[in-house]
Amino acid sequence: MTIQLPDFKGGFRAYEPRKEPFAATPGTPFTSRTVFSAAHVVADPFADSTPDSPAAVDWDATLAFRRHLWSHGLGVAEAMDTAQRGMGLDWAGAAELIRRSAAEATSVGGLIACGVGTDQLTGPATLDEVRAAYEEQLALVEESGAQAILMASRALAAAAKSPEDYLEVYGHLLRQSAEPVVLHWLGPMFDPALEGYWGSSDLDAATDTFLEVIAAHPDKVDGIKVSLLEAQREIDIRRRLPQGVRCYTGDDFNYPELIAGDDQGFSHALLGIFDPLGPLAAEAVRVLDTGDAKGFRELLDPTVELSRHLFQAPTRFYKTGVVFLAWLAGHQSHFTMVGGLQSARSLPHFARAYELADGLGLFPDPKLAEERMKNLLSLYGVNQ
Repeated sequence: MTIQLPDFKGGFRAYEPRKEPFAATPGTPFTSRTVFSAAHVVADPFADSTPDSPAAVDWDATLAFRRHLWSHGLGVAEAMDTAQRGMGLDWAGAAELIRRSAAEATSVGGLIACGVGTDQLTGPATLDEVRAAYEEQLALVEESGAQAILMASRALAAAAKSPEDYLEVYGHLLRQSAEPVVLHWLGPMFDPALEGYWGSSDLDAATDTFLEVIAAHPDKVDGIKVSLLEAQREIDIRRRLPQGVRCYTGDDFNYPELIAGDDQGFSHALLGIFDPLGPLAAEAVRVLDTGDAKGFRELLDPTVELSRHLFQAPTRFYKTGVVFLAWLAGHQSHFTMVGGLQSARSLPHFARAYELADGLGLFPDPKLAEERMKNLLSLYGVNQ
């Protein structure tokens, strides 16, 4: 049996769905790498809301997905951009998400780190206001018992006039943090409002400022997450980190080689693509735990084509593909997103995502995924 999928030229192609899923079993955390999956939120499809309304979240389904990730040994990076932070999920929703997920992590013994930002600021802000907003969120995350991830701030990018402003704000936050944090450098391909972060659009100059922050407070920085989609730049930054400061790759284009590493080091991981790849990615890291880098690459390299497809420009809309695959995989009963973001990708894009994910065996029930794909096609007027 085949399914007719629309292509990118206005035509159709026949695809024969896979019959068996990738065989992955739940397991314990890893020994060679620390691995976080940034996780999406599940919208409440029955809420009477609009794209401008506060996010209506299905908390049961959202937390169930986190238990799914924890069951495979993955950590959860909570309230990050994958959770539509600043693209449908406001600070009030993110705060509730942090409280609920941190409590769930405690109950199941799961690893969790949560995003700290300034998104309660909705207009122009001073540096003092930016600092106070960061402090409010940092306090909430620390009170929840989760590790803090200091996220890049749109408000800081707008308010800062020089690299020194970044050094002052981050230095203040690091001095008062109770435990070592993860610093997150999110590139403008993920959020155009972050252009010129660290005080310069020249990435070499920005990198120097970023590393200056870390060098001044190495005891307060557990690690960095770099999301610039440039493998060599991440490697160069990784090699310049102080002893004991980790690099968590956020490169959804080049993650297998960066996690595998080289004779001078490797990256841990904090990736949005590990939301749909969870069980397969976990199996690959367990192979790496045995010292089998070749086997790790053999499992994970074939997933890069799907990741590059989901994260293609405009990259910030990758969340739509992530939630789409979660629906096909049966992790939620509908394909609805907070902010109405399910409309952010085209039908041919969805069709290719389905084909690539199915080819990897990512759907626990391939028949269910096929039926749901056909249902989506019928909504667009495509009958099988």
